[in-house]
Amino acid sequence: MPKLPNVKGKTLLKILEKEGYLLDHIQGSHHILRRQDGKKTTIPIHGSKDMPKGTLLGILTDLDISKDEFFLLLKKKK
Repeated sequence: MPKLPNVKGKTLLKILEKEGYLLDHIQGSHHILRRQDGKKTTIPIHGSKDMPKGTLLGILTDLDISKDEFFLLLKKKK
């Protein structure tokens, strides 16, 4: 399985919004997303910085998205 790619917070935010997550609220530089089924997560938006791999993996785990599913979502975005 390939390594997780470098992803910016804004990119991840756009991907998740296309998958049905809605912006619940913003607290500082953190965007809190929620979906109708109750799943929610926090996306840090820190300008043009790439998101740390551990943070990205934690977000994917919170949302029950596997690495393979994430790669498909990235390809679908392009």
